[in-house]
Amino acid sequence: MAVTIRTITLGVADPHPLTSAAIVRAANFLRQAQTAAEEQGYIVQTTRIATRPLLEDTADWPPAKVIAYARNLQAICEDAGIGLLSLGPAPADDPAFPLDRLRILLAVLAANPALNASVQLATEARGVNYGAALTVAQIMRRLAEVSKETGGDANFRFAALAMCEPGGPFFPQAYHRAPEWSASVGLQSAGLVGQAITSAVNSRGDPAQRLAALPQIGSAVSQALAHAAEPVVTLIRAQATSAGFAFGGIDLSPAPMGNESITSAFEATGIGDFGSAGTLALAATLTGAIKAAAFATPTGEPLPTCGYCGLMLPVLEDAPLGQRCAEGRVTIHDLLTYSAVCGTGLDTIPLPGEAEPERVATLLADVATLAHRLRKPLSARLFLIPGGQAGEMTRFDSPYLTNTRILGL
Repeated sequence: MAVTIRTITLGVADPHPLTSAAIVRAANFLRQAQTAAEEQGYIVQTTRIATRPLLEDTADWPPAKVIAYARNLQAICEDAGIGLLSLGPAPADDPAFPLDRLRILLAVLAANPALNASVQLATEARGVNYGAALTVAQIMRRLAEVSKETGGDANFRFAALAMCEPGGPFFPQAYHRAPEWSASVGLQSAGLVGQAITSAVNSRGDPAQRLAALPQIGSAVSQALAHAAEPVVTLIRAQATSAGFAFGGIDLSPAPMGNESITSAFEATGIGDFGSAGTLALAATLTGAIKAAAFATPTGEPLPTCGYCGLMLPVLEDAPLGQRCAEGRVTIHDLLTYSAVCGTGLDTIPLPGEAEPERVATLLADVATLAHRLRKPLSARLFLIPGGQAGEMTRFDSPYLTNTRILGL
């Protein structure tokens, strides 16, 4: 099965403020890399730029100057044909960071649709800054309100991070710290995982046999991902080297999209519907398989990896997952539990628009605590739906978002 390249992401080492020349240089590389991939038969869904953390590089700037710079950066991106640029995380894990500066991100994101940003709530060195969670929740609430006409989708470009390192390709988590420019890549491979699972279980008829086959399922997934990923790594690494850039690695997370669903892959095992007993065991199995894929290549050469390298369970991007949530089979706390053994945390979760920021903050605190305790990267991208109540359907028109019922806190 052909695999789609979800993103080719270029990390820019230059500090803010970025020049037009730097953005044009990045855009030229990304166009060349996309063309090279398409010439080899790949579909490239997006190309993206990740930068150093904006609010670190501009720590001594007044808010108005940061906002004006963001407006200029948006214009530069439009001229260069760049639709996705990440400004990196605000260092809210640092107790010395003034939390009021987080509110700059509201103005930056609301007015500039190419720009993405995040807030780091927890790191290994500093632990969890619980005091920052409320401010982040308030920003999420305001971003929903200012994008009311499009269902509150400004939160698509904003997330709370915990234990997330630089160098990954997926947004809005991606950011850069290395001294050299560096390319990374991520795949849209949920369908490939489903195909591997079907192949591994098609001769095992009853649920007990299929449960016993979890090791074989894991092995099949590892091999399928490795076979798909190795030539992509070779291709993008060559493009980066030719441009004089480093290659940062591949995030092997099997990103879903619409009906190319990781939920359908789960259910292909025959163990049960997603959300039923056995989901946690299968999530752990598949996460282990994703990580093992780096060492299962046909050539025997390990793949350089980056980012999450775990399961992604984005409710608004995975249509069957959205359906299971709409049926009441999966709750927010179920998804958080699965995050303990798998992937990205809470991703594209629809919440009531009038959810109190204090309640949202406690959810962010749970994600950050889980990430810090387990020493793993997690994030929270929460969609507060303006005017929406728990149990009502969302009404997104975006081709990148499915519709489901709003989940209650």
